[in-house]
Amino acid sequence: MDRRHLPIVGAITLTFFLFAILMNSVGAVILQSVLTFQVPKTQAALLEGCKDLSAAGASFVVVLLLARLGYRRGTALGLLAVAAACFAVPLTPAFWLLELQFVVVGAAFAIAKTSAYVIVGLITVDRKQHASMTSALEGVFMIGVLSSYWLFSAFIDPFDPARPTWLGVYWVLGVASLIVAAAIALAPLDERLAASEAESAGEQWLWMPRLLARPFVIAFIVCAFIDVLVEQSIGSWLPTFNREVMNLPAALAVQLASLWAMGLAVGRLVAGLTLRRVPWVWVTGVGMALSVTILAVVVPLTQPSVAGLRFGWLDLPPAAFAVPVVGLLLAPIYPALCSSVLSGLPQNRHAAMTGLILISSALGGTIGSFITGHIFAALSGKAAFLAILPPLALLMVATIVFDRMLRRTEPPSIEPVSPDLVG
Repeated sequence: MDRRHLPIVGAITLTFFLFAILMNSVGAVILQSVLTFQVPKTQAALLEGCKDLSAAGASFVVVLLLARLGYRRGTALGLLAVAAACFAVPLTPAFWLLELQFVVVGAAFAIAKTSAYVIVGLITVDRKQHASMTSALEGVFMIGVLSSYWLFSAFIDPFDPARPTWLGVYWVLGVASLIVAAAIALAPLDERLAASEAESAGEQWLWMPRLLARPFVIAFIVCAFIDVLVEQSIGSWLPTFNREVMNLPAALAVQLASLWAMGLAVGRLVAGLTLRRVPWVWVTGVGMALSVTILAVVVPLTQPSVAGLRFGWLDLPPAAFAVPVVGLLLAPIYPALCSSVLSGLPQNRHAAMTGLILISSALGGTIGSFITGHIFAALSGKAAFLAILPPLALLMVATIVFDRMLRRTEPPSIEPVSPDLVG
């Protein structure tokens, strides 16, 4: 990678880090919304849909929007909208405003992630470099997720967790959004190679449904949907699981959930190096098999603590660290899938494919969190987490099918405009 690309790499890295905090704060916000605003779990589960469905909806117009605005400018404008939404939350404490804030964050994330993936394609030279940078960015994303748990827990009153003092965290996030918006707007980048000269923005948008004619794209969408369903089912409800199943204090329940994010972060950063030498399907297959085993054994054995508010990190049983290990094992799947499907397509199709990535991921996250929340409320936290095992097993099969389909595709090249897309 050329040194002149370092400013834009730094800018998109900061963007990933910030949106990781914003998007994945939903687990802490679900827990605190139940305590502060007394909303039922089934209603709190809608927060996942607010961010994910807005990201999916925005994905349909992102390609059209970014083709006109530019990738840097579009991301900067999205961050400015996020800053405004964050500043509004502590000024008007209400659950509906948190829902609105997640809607804005989800839409802005669709813009930012599409831009980042297109930029990675512009500044990398081959599939291995693309896979490495994609995995590194997703690793940074997970570091942001880890930071999110600790940032939010720092604002929770340990003696009265229901107090709305935790909403003060949004002042910090609003200021951070303004800083990152400036960084992405000022970073130099030649974006002209992102689209073929003959295509208009509307023609780029029409490539999203056309990509569905490729079997390996359909296989990818199934894999991405299931993978995000599994990840969000665990990540969004782990703080609540820690509090209600393990009987931990609210702040500690959120902090402990950060280890899940740490496992994902470390796994994705290590995968950035491992995937240069080992086929991704082997790495992910072994990880999924071990994850199924760990969840099936540990979740039924989890017991509540009797220490209550006196419970601390040194008192945690070994079982409390099992789920973070699952995060470490599952970590390489998502970046490996995304890099594989993008590397199998020509550069001028990456923006359209990223839209499909966002849509499938958003639907997986929303449905996963929704189902987990309802099982949690109707049965128990243990039942909700054990319900993750069947889709995880299905994902093992789906990734093998996707890999075999991808191997049969021709190397990508710039595709000409199809006559039926013109006029």
